[in-house]
Amino acid sequence: MSSAVIDSAGIHQLICALVDRGYRVVGPTRSDDAIVLAELSSADDLPSGWGVDVGPGHYRLRRRDDDALFGHSAGPQSWKQFLHPPRQRLWSSDESPPEQPTPYAFVGVRACDLAAIAKLNDVLGENTHPDQGFVGRHRRSFVVAVNCTEPGALCFCVSMGTGPQVGPGYDLALTELSDGGTLLYVVDIGTDEGAEVLAALDHRAAQQSEIDSARHQVAQAEHHMGRHMPGGDLRELLIRSRESPRWDEVASRCLTCGNCTMVCPTCFCTSVEDVTDLTGEHAERWTHWSSCFEPDFTFIHEGNVRQSTPSRYRHWITHKLGTWHDQFGSTGCVGCGRCIAWCPTGIDITEEMNVLAGLDEQRDD
Repeated sequence: MSSAVIDSAGIHQLICALVDRGYRVVGPTRSDDAIVLAELSSADDLPSGWGVDVGPGHYRLRRRDDDALFGHSAGPQSWKQFLHPPRQRLWSSDESPPEQPTPYAFVGVRACDLAAIAKLNDVLGENTHPDQGFVGRHRRSFVVAVNCTEPGALCFCVSMGTGPQVGPGYDLALTELSDGGTLLYVVDIGTDEGAEVLAALDHRAAQQSEIDSARHQVAQAEHHMGRHMPGGDLRELLIRSRESPRWDEVASRCLTCGNCTMVCPTCFCTSVEDVTDLTGEHAERWTHWSSCFEPDFTFIHEGNVRQSTPSRYRHWITHKLGTWHDQFGSTGCVGCGRCIAWCPTGIDITEEMNVLAGLDEQRDD
């Protein structure tokens, strides 16, 4: 399908068109000194002219020199919270079958987060016993993706093969361009429904120069990643590094707070609890996000398998970058950098892997 172009008015029309089609539209907004995901009533809710400065354990908003709507890197939240909610009621003793929730339209999904949604689908939607709640929410969602032209200081999607160009899974994909201060959006169509939505907007065919500019800016973004993983087979590196002294060093800084798992767009672990009222006449079953950093995460037969901080951190990073391949055929990391920014002590997953790679090379010499 050929590319089209819309302007800022077209973004307003896009959100209105999605609302008119019955979607609950969610996208980036500015709130509490961060870029957070929330329901949009119009394009005025988007963070026009705001960017972010990020580093290990550091996140700050900053004003941009333009009015770009998507000129920022990942915030503390991911789209996971809408497809795989932090807390869900699975069953109630006196509840009729729940009504179908309003379908979501996600506006502003980056390449790394689009890849994360695909990985969650591999885990929760395509396995032997799929999570029907996830499957339904995912199937009914509409995705407006955004190609990344300005990576943040903690981005490393190129290392993980997930960006900055968005992959499959979108209905519409935008590339934001500034033409003499005027914002334009090159639009690529991914589905028939995406084509129907675009047809309802004021748009024109993209000129070849605009298409080339969009592709060039995305390609240039590959060379401006703030972080990178070491080359080679990360799974094998982690196997060889199982007894590395580096685990004790990182554990001296790790608080086992679980922030990294909470902000990660692909961590999917949950716990289940049954609750009842004081009379015993009403009971419910709930599921909620869990973390492998929790002391009771591996509680089996009156004991915890992983009691030490080094063992918990090693398990998290080994599963994310290693044994995820054994389970699902790919890495579990998409290179968004959230775990680095929102770690209170600034532990950097790319730094840890590069240190392990350096120690591994020393052993081979």
